[in-house]
Amino acid sequence: MSLYAIGDLHLHFNSPLKAKAQLHDPLWKDHEKRFKENCANLLSENDTLVLVGDHSWGKNLDECQADLAYIRNLPGRKILTRGNHDMFWDASKTGRLNEQFKPELNFLQDGYEVYGDYALIATKGYTFEGPYYLDEKNQVIGYDREKAQHAEKLVEREAGRIIRSFEKARADGYGKFIMFLHYPPTNIMEGSSVFTDIAESYDVKEVIYAHCHGYQRFHDSIQGEFHGINYRLVSGDYLGWVPEKILD
Repeated sequence: MSLYAIGDLHLHFNSPLKAKAQLHDPLWKDHEKRFKENCANLLSENDTLVLVGDHSWGKNLDECQADLAYIRNLPGRKILTRGNHDMFWDASKTGRLNEQFKPELNFLQDGYEVYGDYALIATKGYTFEGPYYLDEKNQVIGYDREKAQHAEKLVEREAGRIIRSFEKARADGYGKFIMFLHYPPTNIMEGSSVFTDIAESYDVKEVIYAHCHGYQRFHDSIQGEFHGINYRLVSGDYLGWVPEKILD
């Protein structure tokens, strides 16, 4: 029994594909086929796979049905967290999704799932991504302050959500945590953030995130050990469509 994670599948079986990278980047060529084959070779029915957001390009649940069926048919237990492109998923109606797709899919929002003696805690997260203003050496010399202020409000909302989830798990007796975000925990201007502070305050073992895909984005945020916590990027194209093992 093992715990795996991957994000940013960006499936589009019943929706138009407009993302230039997916249309032209070799990393994305036949990625649905490659990922399915890798899961079949790697995962057993006793394993757990956490899919860390951006599951589908569909604008609503009808457009996402084939994409969710694809995920449903992967081996093992599947836990889905929210990404910024998951338009089909209204956070306030997560219960309806779980009722509709149980027991094959578990949509994790404002609560926690359990793996062994760990509580798995997740939220979409958020971080300011620009626009940034660069000099001739591509160094950041400024940024859009109005958009940065708006981002702060979204960060505050997501931080509140994940703290409430931690507290639910702690109230139920859990003291070991793995934290999942879709957005990276920090942006290119930050050395730390409210999300790294939260991870440290709850003594999280691992922080798993996605969203940073494409060669130019792979190193936008923390990777490896930081203040005693291991940070991992699990975007699908970064992993070559092979799920990352998090725990045995």
